[in-house]
Amino acid sequence: MADHSLDNRKYVIGGIATAIVTIYIIRLFFLQIMSDDYRKSADSNAFFKKIEYPSRGVITDRNGKLLVYNEPSYDLMVVMNEQKGHIDTLEFCNALGITPEFYKRRMAEIKDRNKNPGYSRFTQQLFMSQISEQEFAIFQEKMFRFPGFYVQKRSVRQYHYPYAAHVLGDVAEVSPADIEEDEYYQAGDYIGKLGIERYYEKQLRGEKGVQILLRDAHGRIKGKYNNGEYDRRPIPGKDLTLSLDINLQALGERLLEGKIGSIVAIEPSTGEVLCMVSSPTYDPRQMVGRNRGKNHLALSRNVWKPLLNRSIMGQYPPGSTFKTSQALTFLTEGIITSGTSFPCYHGFSFRGLHVGCHGHGSPLPLVPAISTSCNAFFCWGLYYMIGNKKKYKSVQNAMNTWRDYMVSMGFGYKLGIDLPGEKRGLIPNADYYDNAYKGSWNGLTIISISIGQGEVNLTPLQIANLGATIANRGYYITPHVVKSVKGEPLDTAYTTRHYTKASRAAYDYVVAGMRSAVERGTCRAANRADYLVCGKTGTAQNHGHDHSIFMGFAPMDNPKIAISVYVENGGFGADYGVPIGSLMIEQYMNGKLSEASEARARDFQSRRIAYGSGNR
Repeated sequence: MADHSLDNRKYVIGGIATAIVTIYIIRLFFLQIMSDDYRKSADSNAFFKKIEYPSRGVITDRNGKLLVYNEPSYDLMVVMNEQKGHIDTLEFCNALGITPEFYKRRMAEIKDRNKNPGYSRFTQQLFMSQISEQEFAIFQEKMFRFPGFYVQKRSVRQYHYPYAAHVLGDVAEVSPADIEEDEYYQAGDYIGKLGIERYYEKQLRGEKGVQILLRDAHGRIKGKYNNGEYDRRPIPGKDLTLSLDINLQALGERLLEGKIGSIVAIEPSTGEVLCMVSSPTYDPRQMVGRNRGKNHLALSRNVWKPLLNRSIMGQYPPGSTFKTSQALTFLTEGIITSGTSFPCYHGFSFRGLHVGCHGHGSPLPLVPAISTSCNAFFCWGLYYMIGNKKKYKSVQNAMNTWRDYMVSMGFGYKLGIDLPGEKRGLIPNADYYDNAYKGSWNGLTIISISIGQGEVNLTPLQIANLGATIANRGYYITPHVVKSVKGEPLDTAYTTRHYTKASRAAYDYVVAGMRSAVERGTCRAANRADYLVCGKTGTAQNHGHDHSIFMGFAPMDNPKIAISVYVENGGFGADYGVPIGSLMIEQYMNGKLSEASEARARDFQSRRIAYGSGNR
């Protein structure tokens, strides 16, 4: 029998040799083709890619007043691979006005891939941002002593007015999540964090440029590569024109000093937001420069939550302003007519249930019911709608029909304003009550929703939009704070009309009721001779003092402004809501306040409300 052991050994040795060669080939392939470490090293020795940052788009108000602009600043960048030899750390820190501890901590953070996932020793990394021109001038004289450090010219946002912080937002350094989400960014870049700056980030930021510079063997810059053939010039960001009237915004912020609440005004014919006030607020200039982090932390810890934009994030009971939506629904559905009258015995009283109301004539039809804000009228209307089995077959069908009317008016879902963080509020449906009451409920169970209490919650923006919809007699355009973007058309979402389910005739009666409220009802403080105001008060029950609300528009025909005012713990709608709303309408209609109105504005500005357990 032949011995084949030598033959087998030959195959084993050949297989091992083949495997070793294969491993080397694969390793060389990954090193030279798949891995970019060596390419980066070679490129960094031969080329220096200098990023050129675009100027961020400026922001103006509807009248061309400059709101947000750019000022020059400098970022200090470091390329770790070029830090050869010893750097005099103390001299470096003195030149920048920083401590050695800051230097060590910052260098460690740059190399930490958890904090800086885009780190590469061959590319520029941000060491320190937003160095002023004065600081830069001092450092520039000594920069040649610190190899691997470069200065990158940038710009920093500045705010011309101390107003509209919640709308404008701010700009800050990108987070690791921002970098992971969009490859455009690298560590040290800036991005819009809140407000318009965030929502329109891609339009505002522009596009980076790059200069490709040649190095010699010692790393010194020798000029442009190929005479700049492959350079890219930065493309500036697009300018924005906001729909805000900064003078109206300023007045609103004055009037809500010392109070918690919101004012939102809309141009009904376009959906353009004329002002959006959330109180308490803050000066947007606090969010500029290297103190931004400290200031932001202080604001975030403030018990009154000044960073919260209550106009789109606050979810409140709308109170009696909601009665207008009920009137529109009951009329269109044929539950009532304009002549239908209901009794009011100081409120709605039926089968042991009582919903209180203030004193007024009784019984009364729709227009006076809106004018006097009669609770009983709207309770009866909802009771007859939900209980109408002949028309709807079941309370569930009736409830969902009611819900459909509310949704068509812009409630229960986000309106879609061009700002981040909008909340949807709450409009209940049949499933909601079936789950809450195990399927056993009726119109009396949910009667409080007819007067804007109970489960119903709206944002102040939605209440203002209700005013705009009534002013337009049946439609609204999605509210938006940007009037135009330079060089591109406005999104069609902000030019499309949304029609409600209510009839035009129903709107005419509701307008008549709101006009009557100003002439002889709960909104008399808003009555004027030079233009006709239509309004509706609201007083929303609360665990503490009631909330004061006003919703209205002017002029009655061809309206220019619709507005909502919401003052937490402000009492009756006539206490704060109506007079503040009246001053705001006057400012916009006339371009200024009369002397008497200015005196009233100063009075409201000086008032402070002591808060208990209100919605903050």
